[in-house]
This record gives sequence, C-alpha cells and structure tokens, in this order.
Amino acid sequence: MCGIVGYVGHRNARDVVIGGLRRLEYRGYDSAGIAVPGPEGIEARKKSGKLANLEAELEAHPIPEATQGIGHTRWATHGGPTDENAHPHLSQNGRVALVHNGIVENFAELRAELEAEGIEFLSKTDTEVAAQLLGREVAKGIDVSEALRNVSRRLTGAFTLVAFDIEDPSRVVASRRNSPLVVGLGEGENFLASDVAAFIEFTREAIELGQDQVVTITREGVEVTDFDGNPAETRPYHVDWDLSAAEKQGYDWFMRKEIYEQPRAVADTLLGRFNARGELVLDEIRISPEELRRINKIVIVACGTAFYAGMVAKYAIEHWTRIACEVEIASEFRYRDPIIDPMTLVVTISQSGETADTLMAVRHAREQHAKVIAICNTNGATIPRESDAVIYTHAGPEIGVASTKGFITQVVACYLLGLYLAQVRGMKYGDEIKSIMDELMGMPEKIQQVLDSIEPVMELAAQLKDEKSILFLGRHVGYPVALEGALKLKELAYLHAEGFAAGELKHGPIALIDQGLPVFVVVPPQGRDQLHEKVVSNIQEIRARGARTIVLAEEGDTVVEPYADLWFTLPRVSTLLQPLVATIPLQVFACELATQLGHDVDQPRNLAKSVTVE
Repeated sequence: MCGIVGYVGHRNARDVVIGGLRRLEYRGYDSAGIAVPGPEGIEARKKSGKLANLEAELEAHPIPEATQGIGHTRWATHGGPTDENAHPHLSQNGRVALVHNGIVENFAELRAELEAEGIEFLSKTDTEVAAQLLGREVAKGIDVSEALRNVSRRLTGAFTLVAFDIEDPSRVVASRRNSPLVVGLGEGENFLASDVAAFIEFTREAIELGQDQVVTITREGVEVTDFDGNPAETRPYHVDWDLSAAEKQGYDWFMRKEIYEQPRAVADTLLGRFNARGELVLDEIRISPEELRRINKIVIVACGTAFYAGMVAKYAIEHWTRIACEVEIASEFRYRDPIIDPMTLVVTISQSGETADTLMAVRHAREQHAKVIAICNTNGATIPRESDAVIYTHAGPEIGVASTKGFITQVVACYLLGLYLAQVRGMKYGDEIKSIMDELMGMPEKIQQVLDSIEPVMELAAQLKDEKSILFLGRHVGYPVALEGALKLKELAYLHAEGFAAGELKHGPIALIDQGLPVFVVVPPQGRDQLHEKVVSNIQEIRARGARTIVLAEEGDTVVEPYADLWFTLPRVSTLLQPLVATIPLQVFACELATQLGHDVDQPRNLAKSVTVE
C-alpha cells in the first residue's frame, strides 16, 4: 500500500520525488523518506508521521542537489511507524538505498543468513533484508540491474523494490511481483512510481510492467527484463487525465471534491457505450458471445466498498439476466475452496486494480478455467491485465482514501455488465436495454440535484457530532447502501456505526435501539416496490422505541413523511438505480461529521487507499 517514486533526469530529484510522494500520500502516511546520491555517499532523510514531517526535516537538514533519487511514503506492515523503520533503507556497506512496497514472506530466514555473515540490522522491517542482500550482490562486482534480478529471485511474497547503487548513479532499478509499479516516459528523464499520479506533472506517457519483471531507467531510456534477464514485452499507454484532476481545486478535502465530481464521473463511465447498430459495447471484452451464453453462474469478488457495489450488482444482474449470482469477500474466496468451473463468470471489482486479495482471487479463478471480467478505474493495472475482459470506470483519480466516486462508478459499471449480458443472452430486447440506458444517462443530473440540496445533511452532521453510535437500515438495494453509509462513518469519524437489512431488525438488532439513537433509513420507491410498506413498518417499530429516524425517501412520498424525524428527499428513479442517489447524502454526512470532529478526512487513521498486501 506504500507509495514509491524513482527518478533519473535533469531536474532536482528532491523536488520531483517530494512532489510525487505528496500525490501518493493517500497510499500510506505512517512515515516518509528520500535518498539521493551525494558527493560523499548516499544522502537519506526519513521521518515517521506524515510527509510534512519529512519536509520539515529537509528544511532543517537539506540534502544535496541531485538528478537521481528515490522516495517512499509508508503504510506500516513489518515494524512500527518509527524513524528507524521508515524507508529508504541502506545496505551496511553504504552502496545501496532501497524502498519497498509489499511483504517479503521469507524475510526471517534471509535475515538469519545475513546476520550469520556479520551484517547488523538497524530496523525491524522485512525491507532491510532486501537492501542488505542487494548491497552484498553489488559488492561482488555485479551491476545493480543484474544484482536486483538475483535478489528478486530469492524473495517470496508480494513486493515492489526500487533502488540505486551509489557507484552507478546514472540509473535507478526496480522489480515487481504482485505489487504495483509503472514507468513514466519523459524527454531526457524517466520515472518510476506506484501510481501515475506521482509523475503526471511531467508526463502522461507510461508503460505497464508485467509480473516478475525488472526495469532499469536512465536519462536515455528504459530497459525491462524478466527475473532471469531475458528481454520482456511491455505495453505503453497514454494517461487521459492531467495534473489538475489530481489537485483539490479549492475544496477543503479531496474527498469532498470527489463527491462533487460524481455527476461527471458517472457520465464518463457511460460515455460511448453504444455502437453504430445501437448495441451496448464495453471496453475490452475478450470473451466470445458463445462463451458468455454458456455461463450458468456469476461470482462477484471484491473487498470493502467494492464488495458493497457487488451486492448492488447482484440484484440488477439476476433481475436482468436470470443467472444465479453470488457476491464474495475476496479475502475469503480462494480459502474456502469455492465451486467454480469453465461455466462460471467471475467478476472482480477493484478501484486500483492492484488489491492483493482480489488479485489472488483472479488467479485462483483462472486456474479453475473460469472466465474473469474486471471492473477497474486504473488503466494498465494488474487485475485487468490478468483478466479476460475489463470494464473501466473512467472516474479519474480518486485521492481520498474513503471511496466515493469509485463506488458510484463501480455500481454503474456493474449495471452496464448486467445489461450487456442480457443483450448477449437474449434476455432483453434492444428497446428494453435502451430504456434502462436512457435512465442511466439521466443519472448525472439526478445526482447533481441531490448535491444541490445537500445543505440539510451538512447541518445534521454538525448536530450529531457528539453521538457515539449511529445505525443504518435498508432493504433490497438499500441494504448495501446502508452498509456503505456505516462503513464511511467508521472510516472517517471513528464512530460505532452499523448497517442492517431492515427485515432483520426483529432478529436481534432492534435491541440496540435506545432513546434518541440516530437511525438512517433508506426507503424504497413508493408504489413501485413491494418493500415500501414493510420499511415504513420498520420505521414505526424503531420510532416507538425512541429512535431518531432520519429518512431518505423519494420526493412525494407522503406515506413515510409522518414517521420521519428528519426527511431527505431523493429524486424519483427506478428501484435498481436508487443507490446512485441514496448513497450521496451518506457520503456527505460522513465527510462533514469527520470534519466537525477535526479528523483528517483524506487520510483516516490506520487506512491506506490501495491494499496491496494480503
């Protein structure tokens, strides 16, 4: 989950690296560090805490100007978030500086081997093992690229390593296995990073790196090999957003900016989805219609917020295609020996396309000869590359750790997949699909309506800032919306928050209801959903026991109004599409409540944006 930057070129490496780390701090903010070659050896600075601490250290103890450097912002795994455990790590002989994302699973035996040779360790990290191994290799007279290949072959686990050798300051080298790394291509300069956001200020041309590859960058070019030194194939691509998309543009938080970007993000996800014949088309579908017609089961695999998007998708896909659909937590999927075969379609949802648990699920599914479709926001990420097909959400960069537009556009992409399968399998006529797509095309305007009338939600957040517990209820597609609302509050405000299926109240959760307890209730559309009356009954049940009912219901719903202590109006939409408007107030509420409590909304404690370790 850490952020990594490497640079070789003609600029001051300090400025390039620190600027890149600033845009990658969402990936981890337990510590940060930088290393550059100096006239008397490697110059490194590192500090625990957020990047600002490192910047203050650099002001107090500047590093020399250099045109080569590496940097790191950490989410701690092995070893606590201390100065000693911060990256970069240096080899004992002073030759090598190295940064790392991931986990080296066999670090203990390697550390014991090195300690037996007299090497002393200064940290409790697994990363320092890689630094010491690399230092030992270059001391043998092996060039740093070959040395890194040798080291990488000895490591097990998931890792990205980026390093340089002080005696060969013309290049920076890196290797990757099950962990993100991209190359940025400039003129007289080249970049390495966990995410293109790190170098988007300087170039929008990038290269995807494959599994088990080593890359060497110099001013003049880029060389990529496999771990055995054989030339490796790569795929260049162009980043279709620029630096301004990754900046706050006047908002206090990236998350708030991203909430307000959702109308455009949904529109971009829907853009260009019909061909000249009026047929629905998706991004990269490398599965034939015949194979899709043979599918008899769909399994959606995801983590966290993406899992809730998958829960929404289940309702829509089963309704439109009549194919049985399951939703699985990715971290549990392969460990329970799931029943999947060549007639199973596995759908993975990951904003970054690098989520470790989801990536392992993809590989397990492929081993069972199932077809895999990825829903992803990141062009060239590992999960879409290893899948049979991909639907990109085209949401643009999402910097806030708590996903907002990522969730909404994942739901939209799932709707597109469901409609595409219905088209291929002949379950819906073209005019039926077009009717649903027409409503989807109108959703950006509906989302904007919610945002334009959001002030009462912000006022409520100020009123509830001293609450210790808040509940969320929903039924049908409102149930995953309730779960997502609760998750946002946990992530940002550090409050006890739970989401429940409203029909389950009488089976236990109603015991939590106490006088004045705030309960958000997502109400299905009136008159078009058989569950409307049942949810109204649920509201009466909790209100009779003292709950403060905060109701999200569509405009004109006069039946529910008498039972709402507070009522937020939603635009009228079809039941299956209601999550696209009902989620918005819950996002805003969590963001504002966390702001009222003085928390860092974009970088909540203990969390990072992209979970790249199991």
